Amino acid sequence: MSLHDQIIAALKTVYDPEMPVNIYELGLIYGVTVDEQGGAAIRMTLTAPNCPVAGTLPGDVERVVRAVPGVTDVKLELTFDPPWTKDRMSEAAKLALGLEEIIPIARLRR
Repeated sequence: MSLHDQIIAALKTVYDPEMPVNIYELGLIYGVTVDEQGGAAIRMTLTAPNCPVAGTLPGDVERVVRAVPGVTDVKLELTFDPPWTKDRMSEAAKLALGLEEIIPIARLRR
């Protein structure tokens, strides 16, 4: 498994405490890049700027990524541009949260 894939797996262990979905499937991770020396750059957002975990969730993300063997550095960028919407969620996350209209009608007709 590549270092990038290991970081994604680590991110999938971090959950938003208000939702039973990990932050990766929730769509809070906007980007993950890894350089040749093992430095990881994570671009992420929160569900809202006034999110109750705004003070702790970025630190949790940095901590789990730093714990991945081979990661030498972590740079975390917290952004609200573009703002998070439920459209960023994976179908699995929408299903877990019971959101409707996750499967387009055209796919059901096959």
